Amino acid sequence: MFIAYVVVAILLALLLLGSGYAKLTRSKRIVDGLTGIGVPLGLFPFLAACEIAGAAGLLIGIWYAPLGIAAGVGLVVYFVGAVGTHLRKSDIKGMPNALVMLILAAAALTLGSVSL
Repeated sequence: MFIAYVVVAILLALLLLGSGYAKLTRSKRIVDGLTGIGVPLGLFPFLAACEIAGAAGLLIGIWYAPLGIAAGVGLVVYFVGAVGTHLRKSDIKGMPNALVMLILAAAALTLGSVSL
């Protein structure tokens, strides 16, 4: 299970870093998608920081499992909120990305928990 956690953690961390970078640089696609469902631009740095911290926690969790589990919990909560926001605004087109990230975060949390 440990190898599976490492693979999922690295994959999710790379996706999170890319997403955080896109938010910090205010990529047009990200800005249009998120402001279209009511996320203010002023929240972008906080959201990016959450994603980058989650990525760091997952990677450090490879060596220190409790931090990886904590990061997994935080990311599951973060992406439940993201999926919920898309659902609330009936943004079915924008929801798959958040849903995939939620599934990966749940997988990282589960794998990290059973790897203890």
